[in-house]
Amino acid sequence: MIAVLKHGTTPDQVSHLVGWLKRMNLDVHVSEGQEITVLGLIGDTSRVDMDLLKSLEIVETVKRVSEPFKQANRKFHPKDTIIQIGDVRIGGGYFVMIAGPCSVESEEQIIEVARSVKESGAHILRGGAFKPRTSPYAFQGMKGEGIRLLELAKQETGLPIITEIMNINDLPLFENVDVIQVGARNMQNFDLLKELGKTRVPILLKRGLANTLQELLMSAEYIMSEGNEQVILCERGIRTFETYTRNTLDLSAVSALHELSHLPVVVDPSHATGKAKLVPPMAVAAAASGADGIMIEVHNNPACALCDGAQSLTPAQFDDLNHRVQRVREAIL
Repeated sequence: MIAVLKHGTTPDQVSHLVGWLKRMNLDVHVSEGQEITVLGLIGDTSRVDMDLLKSLEIVETVKRVSEPFKQANRKFHPKDTIIQIGDVRIGGGYFVMIAGPCSVESEEQIIEVARSVKESGAHILRGGAFKPRTSPYAFQGMKGEGIRLLELAKQETGLPIITEIMNINDLPLFENVDVIQVGARNMQNFDLLKELGKTRVPILLKRGLANTLQELLMSAEYIMSEGNEQVILCERGIRTFETYTRNTLDLSAVSALHELSHLPVVVDPSHATGKAKLVPPMAVAAAASGADGIMIEVHNNPACALCDGAQSLTPAQFDDLNHRVQRVREAIL
């Protein structure tokens, strides 16, 4: 349920109303805009007398929200959420380029890539330390050592770092990680999501291989319900009958998620297509669709990469792509 308050409602009036609602054992999410204030009521709202609430002098309208996701819902939070990552902002008109290798392989490799993508305009460095792989015989990542090398690259370049977590027991290793990524295979690992919700670290949540947008938003709700509202949604392609590409990139998800939710939306065309030559056109299309950021895999020697070399761009290719993306953004703004 949401209650929209009238323009001119004072902070004391809002506080008094919020206190009354909380005494009904409801959680109240307050979203203050320039013209109106919206109260999102979470819990058993059946005990709220809608007619009584509507009759209050400061209340403009009262509506029940049918969607099961509440805190991620734009109806509860009309303004875009802007997430601060060091000096970088994402959402609400702020756009980020995230770039780096699929997996961290060595100190030389990650620092070389970090320097090159920063010079080309990247805002955040990505790199996998823990790698969920379909085959148990494939490279599984450098784990804790990989995170240490990412931290070295951060010290060298000043770029914030993002890397994926697979097991909540590894969370202490992520103390200096700026954004924790939840991969597609863990999108519905609800115990993991709840624990990450108890942190105050920004979380990038990838859409599962065969999950609906509502299921993605419900996973975001698991994180937000524990108190962590810093969630970034990521469209990385879904599994369809098409086999030419690794996945099918669903760019309609960008507009749909922006309509349904206030959370930032990032697109990962590398995992979506699985082919380096398809990454640039899909990245440009993602920028044109209104995405808040793009995540690109970049490797200094894709032919020798230990993981996903076929979909990785070279530093020179990323530099060219970033210029193209920025031109598209200038055209649509």
